Amino acid sequence: MPTYDYRCNACGHTFEEFQMMSDRVMRKCPECGKLKLERLIGSGAGFVFKGSGYYVTDYRSKSYDDAKKADTAEKKSSESGGSSPKSDSSSKSGSSSKKKSKPSGD
Repeated sequence: MPTYDYRCNACGHTFEEFQMMSDRVMRKCPECGKLKLERLIGSGAGFVFKGSGYYVTDYRSKSYDDAKKADTAEKKSSESGGSSPKSDSSSKSGSSSKKKSKPSGD
């Protein structure tokens, strides 16, 4: 339901009224009681679209999309490379090679 702005042309009283769109336009001023009330045309509130196709991220620049694709590719390559050291055979060989390459504490 929208909020409408009203102003009385007799006394100058201004106020906002929360009404349904189907409600009748108010004519009587709540302050002075005269039938000089008019509904003002305002900018209203901003729209918030929700759902697929209405998000700000749907309208990003081409450079943002290119960077996102590059980042996704990097993540996929690091995930595939990160899974092989977790296996038993590679961890055994990796740990033995690490022991050999470490300098002694002397």
